[in-house]
Amino acid sequence: MFINLLDPPLIIASGVEVGVHYYWDIAGIAIHGQVFLVSWFVILLLLVASLLGTAKLEQIPQGWQNFMESVLDFTQDIAKNQLGESFYRPWVPFISTLFLFIFGCNWAGALVPWKLIELPEGELAAPTNDINTTVALALLVSIFYFYAGLQKKGLGYFKRYLQPTPILLPINVLEDFTKPLSLSFRLFGNILADELTVSVLTLLVPLIVPLPIMGLGIFASSVQALIFSTLAAAYIGEALE
Repeated sequence: MFINLLDPPLIIASGVEVGVHYYWDIAGIAIHGQVFLVSWFVILLLLVASLLGTAKLEQIPQGWQNFMESVLDFTQDIAKNQLGESFYRPWVPFISTLFLFIFGCNWAGALVPWKLIELPEGELAAPTNDINTTVALALLVSIFYFYAGLQKKGLGYFKRYLQPTPILLPINVLEDFTKPLSLSFRLFGNILADELTVSVLTLLVPLIVPLPIMGLGIFASSVQALIFSTLAAAYIGEALE
């Protein structure tokens, strides 16, 4: 999932380095180790939260159970609003997992002081500031909306490329390439820009000025998780129409 698909050039701005990675060599394939480490950290947190929320189920939810049910209601509403009452239920687990993973990755990059942990190369940061992660998530969405369309309509799903007129065939095909591109680059660009802005301001004015930017970054990180999962649900809903 995190294979080195695209390695951006090294950029050095006021001591902030972008494009340096801590590589793991597995079967001759270079993998970004820092992405795996933070991703596993986020997955572990999500698993712990899920276990705490379901350890002692009560008819009147309290504590963690109440919190997790509120989160599930929120992600369920995302799926219901985009897919409709008839189709949303089977897709709630996928949309919820997508939202929570991206939300956790974004917040982990914004709140956890990863720079205190030194690596031989590169540094720990939000996995979503790596283009390989966002491309992998976007391709996953593409696979699932193709699966949704084929499951419901069979090979008849491909008739959509000839609608409303066969003249639009190239544009309809191109649309399936632009969807994952827009999903991946929107998420990657926003998270990377936020982390670079905070890093540079912290180096230049280390005390008070970066705090409002950090707060804005946390808010933007949450919005990006919402946008990504909402668009994913919308694309699946479009395939099911």
